Amino acid sequence: MNQRKIDIIEKTTPFQGYFRIDRYRLRHSLHAGGMSAEITREVFERGHAVAVLPFDPVRDELVLIEQFRIGAHAAGQDAWMTEIVAGIIDEGESVQSVAQRETSEECGLTAQALWPMVRYLVSPGGATETVEMFLARVESAKAGGIHGLDHEHEDIRVFTLPFREVRDFVESGRADNAMTLVALQWLLLHHDDVIARWGKAPGGSEA
Repeated sequence: MNQRKIDIIEKTTPFQGYFRIDRYRLRHSLHAGGMSAEITREVFERGHAVAVLPFDPVRDELVLIEQFRIGAHAAGQDAWMTEIVAGIIDEGESVQSVAQRETSEECGLTAQALWPMVRYLVSPGGATETVEMFLARVESAKAGGIHGLDHEHEDIRVFTLPFREVRDFVESGRADNAMTLVALQWLLLHHDDVIARWGKAPGGSEA
């Protein structure tokens, strides 16, 4: 296609709460040429997120979290999900500051360095949300316990996972949400590079 075109006929907001739903009436360019018929699409607006996989290159351990998720329950799955750290970007925040804040709030650890991993759309067929993902260098010996903010009703269990068990963790289906799968598969692909760059000494520098 030489030219791609989107013709927005009307945009309305039928729902505005903690989240927002926008409704679009539109036409768009077709691969074969010309424009589509008028179509209607709803878009879920919930902001953009940062996700963090805490990793200790000295102990070769990951830090994961477990918390209650109503969406998983509504989908007929176990409501207590194993995940990585994540949070929504508030207005005026940088992705790096969100990564550092959420690592502290959700697992009680300090992100000594951040390594950019990937940025992806969560569900582009009906949502605008993106996730910017980082690997965070942490000291996993300090990981454990229950964390989270009371005013956000967070109840987060923190635990560690040796890197040698990551492949089995993924292949067994225990990583059953996209954010965690993306992070663990990224680390499986890049583990040697991470160890080579961050080395075995404490500290490290931002990638």
